[in-house]
Amino acid sequence: MKRVSIIGLGWTGLPLAHFLQKKGWEVLGSTTSEQKRDEISSSGIEAVQFKLNPHPEGIGFQKLFESEYLVINIPPRSRVQSADFYLEQLKYLKTLINQAGSKKVVFISSTGIYPNESIESAYSEDFPLTKENSGNTTLWEGEQMMLKSKSYNLSILRFGGLMGESRIPGKYFSGKENVAGHTRVNYLHQVDSVGSIAWILENEIWEETFNVVAPIHPLRKEIYEKNALDLGIKPPASYETPKEGEDRLIDSKKIVEFGFQFQYPDPLDFPYNP
Repeated sequence: MKRVSIIGLGWTGLPLAHFLQKKGWEVLGSTTSEQKRDEISSSGIEAVQFKLNPHPEGIGFQKLFESEYLVINIPPRSRVQSADFYLEQLKYLKTLINQAGSKKVVFISSTGIYPNESIESAYSEDFPLTKENSGNTTLWEGEQMMLKSKSYNLSILRFGGLMGESRIPGKYFSGKENVAGHTRVNYLHQVDSVGSIAWILENEIWEETFNVVAPIHPLRKEIYEKNALDLGIKPPASYETPKEGEDRLIDSKKIVEFGFQFQYPDPLDFPYNP
């Protein structure tokens, strides 16, 4: 039986744990609070309490790093933590990985790493990213840290804007004035965030970086209006005047060409559970 540890049993990590367990994987995961650890354990997923503060804290967390496969899903919390704090977390995490012997790592990043400006074509994985042009230098430095001087196989998934379940884009702008509706979206449904990680693990695809974004990019306004219609919420009260040069798109052709199939390729068809 293949054994995987998931660092971060959150919005993507917990459904991933259940998905892999149903497919026959032995799953161990981490959460930062004792209460959540007990709740997750009662749902059938083995969990340990583990926190990077930024140094490691917890009980029995060393066994997380004894699994052959490891999924790291702890995005930087820029509103409450400094960039240095996140990078220190990764430094300690990488030390634990190198010491304990996990051999195959999936690292979850974000398409926020790309520049904020739009370009003539969509941003693909071969775009020459640097610290100077990155839209999020913390993400860029985090990826670089995971890539350098490593003892493990690594693949990086850059997720688009995560939607699904109660994360409904139209809800956030319901009834609001002067909403940006003219740009296209780079969204990803929760089902496909889970599916893409499992696909990497099951197909042993290593030393690659993939953008994971629904390949169809409708306008924000189209999505907000459809959410309002489908879910009985108010649409935005008004939209701002369109400006040129704001249509920043992320290309997901590479992961499709490698064989991944999106269950929800069009954000207009995303199902929700409000």
